[in-house]
Amino acid sequence: MRKKLVVGNWKMNMTRAEANACVEAIVNNVEGSAEVGICPPYLAINGVAKLLQHSDIMVGAQNVFWKESGAFTGLLSPNMIADAGCQLCIVGHSETRGRFGKVEVDASTLGYFAETDHTVNLKIKALIYQSIIPILCVGETLAEREAGQTDDVIARQLKGALDGVEGVEFMTGVVAYEPVWAIGTGKTCDTPEAERVCGFIRAELAEIFSWDVANAIRIQYGGSVKASNARELFTQPNIDGGLVGGASLNPQEFLQIVRAASH
Repeated sequence: MRKKLVVGNWKMNMTRAEANACVEAIVNNVEGSAEVGICPPYLAINGVAKLLQHSDIMVGAQNVFWKESGAFTGLLSPNMIADAGCQLCIVGHSETRGRFGKVEVDASTLGYFAETDHTVNLKIKALIYQSIIPILCVGETLAEREAGQTDDVIARQLKGALDGVEGVEFMTGVVAYEPVWAIGTGKTCDTPEAERVCGFIRAELAEIFSWDVANAIRIQYGGSVKASNARELFTQPNIDGGLVGGASLNPQEFLQIVRAASH
């Protein structure tokens, strides 16, 4: 049976001191059977990893570059984040693809966020080589959903991101379904539809790999996950936990979400 996994994505929030205080509140009160991960900003990773070194909570990065070293100013390699203590890494998040549910930057700057299915693929392969668990994000925009393209978009993202990846390599990997229109907007995909899409993702993974592999891969839901909706989402057969954004910045809220995944 797949074990539920709840991961907090702190995005561009928290100084090192704030991160440490948040982690201490979580690690001292976490309970339940679900696995837990926290993805703080880069500068806080090492401090958070030290605080969690005697716990079962995993540490992750929010992004990575696929080369081990080189003239790539401002980027971090898989071996660097592993050295800082990371066991997980988010790749292909809609925000790194320039696909925002709630745009908080000028539209003329969206080209700065230029992730593609090909770069996600390169990152996944580099993370697997470094034995870091990739959390692959997929999801549709509101325009794509309204045009009836949800399944086509997600199938394309999965095939592009996992091209050339062997099933045995990705069995410990994670896929996070994050409907772009629900990220940072307060909107949540209703539970039956979230379950339908996660079931579709599993079927696509079976096409790419096999049903044995697809049934081993955990599929999270992300997109305005809160304590109030977590239990309903997490009781669905194809939803194996959550990738939690804003709610993970509040330790008490995050702990309630973790407890919801443990029932």
